Amino acid sequence: MFTPRERVNRALAHQNPDRMPVDFLATPEVWEALIAQLGSELDDVEPSDYYDARWEALLRYLEVDCRVLSYDQFVSVPEKVLEKGKIEWWKSLSRSTPNRMWRQIIGDRTWRSVWGHEMQVSEHSLGAYEEIADPPLQHASSLEDLKQHPWPEPSWWDFSPLPDILAQLDRYTEFHIRFRIGSVFELAWQLRGMEQFLQDMILQPEIPAYIMDRLTEVHVENTRRVLKLAGDRLDMLYVYDDVAAQNNLLMSKKMWAEQIRPRHEKIFEVAGEYDKPMMYHTDGAAAALIPELIRMGVTVLNPIQADAPGMEPQELKDEFGDRLSFHGGIDIIKTLPKGSSEDVRAEVLARKRVLGQQGGYILASSHHIQAGTPIENILAMYDLALR
Repeated sequence: MFTPRERVNRALAHQNPDRMPVDFLATPEVWEALIAQLGSELDDVEPSDYYDARWEALLRYLEVDCRVLSYDQFVSVPEKVLEKGKIEWWKSLSRSTPNRMWRQIIGDRTWRSVWGHEMQVSEHSLGAYEEIADPPLQHASSLEDLKQHPWPEPSWWDFSPLPDILAQLDRYTEFHIRFRIGSVFELAWQLRGMEQFLQDMILQPEIPAYIMDRLTEVHVENTRRVLKLAGDRLDMLYVYDDVAAQNNLLMSKKMWAEQIRPRHEKIFEVAGEYDKPMMYHTDGAAAALIPELIRMGVTVLNPIQADAPGMEPQELKDEFGDRLSFHGGIDIIKTLPKGSSEDVRAEVLARKRVLGQQGGYILASSHHIQAGTPIENILAMYDLALR
């Protein structure tokens, strides 16, 4: 039997591990529903100021191999920058892992991120989610306007607890641990407003360039500081930027290559200095970019929406499987919420047979498992016998 870290690293080296490695990402409602049902079956976990010990206990119960640490666990915004408002670490509806997440409460059901954009809580029949409420740069018409924004600085982050967190996790076993750096394009349009930002990319590209450059500067420095502190104990870096929709890219390949790729490459260069592999997240039909992502240094692609054009598992494995590993693939739109437990088991085995052939695959959902997904289907997905 391998440790979880050995298991994942062997799979990412395109070799067959002792069993298929798995990861787990879900909305808070799902985490709490599983914990409520499993109850006394979960072991006690040493408490931490940086992650929820109950959620960590669930990962251990499911024998999940991967752990994620994230930049927003370590925020320390200077008092002179903060407006009035309580800091909340644990109630963000964007949390998908045990990690705490920095939010500033600024009103009734309205929060602000460290980047300065506001989010409001919107409810639905099964739970709630956060959506962008007030893009702070939506009315900026010049670079001078953009410069007035309270841009975060690397000094706003204190990563000094990182070695102790890693040591605390290692006391149980060696998990495969990746660090979530953040996004560039996605955060940029959240600050500006998506429609306006996409127009800007054509009509006044100096505005998106300035916004993305400011974000990239912080990500690059944070990446360097994290890797210097964590040394060899971090296994991988993780960047997320949704640049595709359900049927195609959100922009032309030329526009992506000119305006998005150079910013990502600066982050990847730091990872290369420390010989760290890169995991990249984009939803949707991203197949047109995969050859370029590989050339940039991406070694793991997430989340593999198998129903999007060009993202069919067999096609991906046939064309890219010798150069790229895959993370995700279990459908959260139909199979997990609407299928039977046998449908879920069949899809797990199909992904294992195709994407997991000769390694190169970490089983996970095709995005965060959503509220209302039957508990029996989730437990079927994580049945040890299927691995």
